[in-house]
Amino acid sequence: MKALKKYGTYIAFILAFGLMLSYAVEGVRNGIAGTIDLFIGPLSDTLGVPFFAVILFLSALTGLYASLIQKYTIDYEKMQEVQARMKDFQVKFREAQLSDDEKAIKKLEAKRDAMLQEQLAMSQQQFKPMAYIILLTVPIFFWLLYRLHEMEMSTALTMDTAIVFPFKGIIALNELAVWIIPAWILWYMICSLTVSQVIRKALNIGGI
Repeated sequence: MKALKKYGTYIAFILAFGLMLSYAVEGVRNGIAGTIDLFIGPLSDTLGVPFFAVILFLSALTGLYASLIQKYTIDYEKMQEVQARMKDFQVKFREAQLSDDEKAIKKLEAKRDAMLQEQLAMSQQQFKPMAYIILLTVPIFFWLLYRLHEMEMSTALTMDTAIVFPFKGIIALNELAVWIIPAWILWYMICSLTVSQVIRKALNIGGI
């Protein structure tokens, strides 16, 4: 149990990296998507939920579990304390430099390495939840790509194959909305970021 706790993050990163590499293997990618389809597919197939609404649901789900993972893997109270101490240190160091107080500068320089190491440790801690979030998110993207590929066979714009964007009007979900970003990814990002901010505010873990 201790070993799992100690090496859990590294294991998660290895699994996440392997999962991303599996995108190149069609059989594995479609196998994962097919498994996910058993649970998510009925939303549109049985209940008739428009696909843009399914994307909204999945992006909201992503925002929820990402926020919860970050809340329980990052010590936000300590992070805020470290940031506050670093800000106070920078103010004092700047004042010492402006006043040419060599004694104060040397005293502060002696503390600087410890402050920087503490800040680096907190920065590294922010990477911990990334592996777990990737492990949960990549299969969702596999499923979305799987379903959107099926929709490419249809040339008609319907509630399942299109979405309305400001200044763009009705466009296909697979169509490029901004630069090289497809409409479905842009819609997913907008929904996920919006829901995440609400959840993070409720959980008191700050902004992204």
